[in-house]
Amino acid sequence: MKKKMLKALGILLICSLALTGCGQEKGEGGKTAVAEIINEKHVPSDYDVIVVGGDPEGIVAAISAARNNQKTLLLCSSAQLGGLYTDGELNFIDIPETRKGEVLVRGIYEEFFKAVGGSGFDIDKARQVFYDMVKAEDNLTLRVNSVFQKPVMKGDKIKGVTVTEDGREKTYKGDIVIDATTDADVAAAAGVPYTYAGEDIGEKDREMGVTLVFGLKGLDWDKITRHLNMQRAKGEVTGGSTDMGARDNLAWGYLKEGYGYKPTNENIRLRGFNMSRQNDGTVLFNALIIFGVNPLDPDSRADGIARGKKELEKIVPYLRKTCVGFEKAELETVAKELYVRESRHMECEYMLTVDDVLENRPQADMIAVTSYPVDVQPSKTQTFGIVIGFPDQYAIGLRSLVPKKVDDLLIVGRSAGYRSMAAGSARIVPTGMACGQAAGAAAALAREQSLTPRELCYNEKQVESLQTRLVEQGVNLTHEQTQEPIMSHWAYPGLKTMRSLAFIGGGYDNNYKLDEEVSKNQYQNLINGSLRKLGFPPDPVVEVNDNPPARQVIGSLAREVAKLEGVHLPDDFASYRQYLTEKGIIDDTLQPYFTSKEERPHTAETVQLVANFYHWGRELPDAKNLIAVE
Repeated sequence: MKKKMLKALGILLICSLALTGCGQEKGEGGKTAVAEIINEKHVPSDYDVIVVGGDPEGIVAAISAARNNQKTLLLCSSAQLGGLYTDGELNFIDIPETRKGEVLVRGIYEEFFKAVGGSGFDIDKARQVFYDMVKAEDNLTLRVNSVFQKPVMKGDKIKGVTVTEDGREKTYKGDIVIDATTDADVAAAAGVPYTYAGEDIGEKDREMGVTLVFGLKGLDWDKITRHLNMQRAKGEVTGGSTDMGARDNLAWGYLKEGYGYKPTNENIRLRGFNMSRQNDGTVLFNALIIFGVNPLDPDSRADGIARGKKELEKIVPYLRKTCVGFEKAELETVAKELYVRESRHMECEYMLTVDDVLENRPQADMIAVTSYPVDVQPSKTQTFGIVIGFPDQYAIGLRSLVPKKVDDLLIVGRSAGYRSMAAGSARIVPTGMACGQAAGAAAALAREQSLTPRELCYNEKQVESLQTRLVEQGVNLTHEQTQEPIMSHWAYPGLKTMRSLAFIGGGYDNNYKLDEEVSKNQYQNLINGSLRKLGFPPDPVVEVNDNPPARQVIGSLAREVAKLEGVHLPDDFASYRQYLTEKGIIDDTLQPYFTSKEERPHTAETVQLVANFYHWGRELPDAKNLIAVE
């Protein structure tokens, strides 16, 4: 991913220009001087469009609405704009691009990207750029330290929001509200239904680790750069690890050192580093993972930050001893905000699926085209995350921004209308910024046509009008549906089922290794996981040998099916196979397979077999039917 990102960086940085009015003076130590934002004493209470949330997605939504001639209000809970990119200090931008290196997200996002100088931007510069972009819009009113409290409702229509602002309660009215809060707090409070975390795949209790970005001073950047690039070159020659490197103000690597750290807190883990050097020489690190944080609980978030800070007292001395170029490292900064990857998934008129993403699908109502790996981060019980697959490009439609039940509301950001697996890709900020620009334009068009956003998203003529408007305003809506080679494999239907349940990943190269022999752990994960997600946890768990032959795979599965039906089977391979055939689990497609009981099955037929079992099991009276499986 880093190689592709840096290729795109090279293209964009060549033409990097600061926006008019966005130039900054440098303060002491190379830091960018940042203007303090002070709320005006008296502003109107009524607006055409209200945007709640000062993260990049909300900033872009507000700018877009204002540029589309809407009297717009932007409510930011922090004292500064930028949210995750500034208070969270996450400045290593994930660039959506095709495999050919074509950048997919443009428009207002690209204006920001160029103004800050690309990925690895200086945090203070980003704060000032965001403010200058907002300040440049005559139709846009900004309020900082404005914390959402509750929606103003009239039946199923949202009519505004009440906030606490500078210590006082204030209500603003608006024709259309755009929820750009990271956890979709406005939509949830208004009554929009949602799932939490991996609930749609039977993993509501899954808590992916959150990240606390920290900054170190005293690093020898030249030494770090030489070390990582030399190690990368060595790996290319010897066939070893190449997941490291450095260029300009960006660097990544130190996987051995990161994963080798032994934390004092069992709910904390260090991993390989994503690093970016700031204008004052401080280097920011995306590397510290914290578990057990409830994103919806402010106290839990605060506790996560406190635990991270305490662990850093041990981490920094460890880095000084083990990492080349860190010999004089000292802790300089800790982010004010955690990088949270997942919480609510709001139910919208259309829920983007993992198959939409990994089959590179278009959408008739597309308002954004993007790409990013389906990246499921580690949890407390999983040392490593899993990359389910990597799309070339896919579209997001307007219906994925329009929530169920509540009218005159749009949602942008990671909590919009994405199933949890799809959100592993769609959650990234540039994608949210693209959706933010679309939401601002859609709100304007809805008001012009006296339509609700819901009516707009089902009006083919008006959707086409919106798409034309977005293209005229710099948005990329050119989409090419790439046919992935795996989609032609005979076992692809089974793969889709197991993939949608997060049981199998293809990595960055979409190699699911279907034609390799199945392993013990792989089969046990498929069968035991499927039983749990059906609501029938195995007791005892299914276990097979290290190199399981067909008789163990077929036998163990047949015994579980028989247990669910309350029947007894003769203990022989032929009986087991016949029984699974009668149940349709060994279907016509699988008849040529599992014929020799001592032969070791491949992943392909095993995945298809367990997928057939899973679909059979869904028809049982007490089975759970997970909504994420197509």
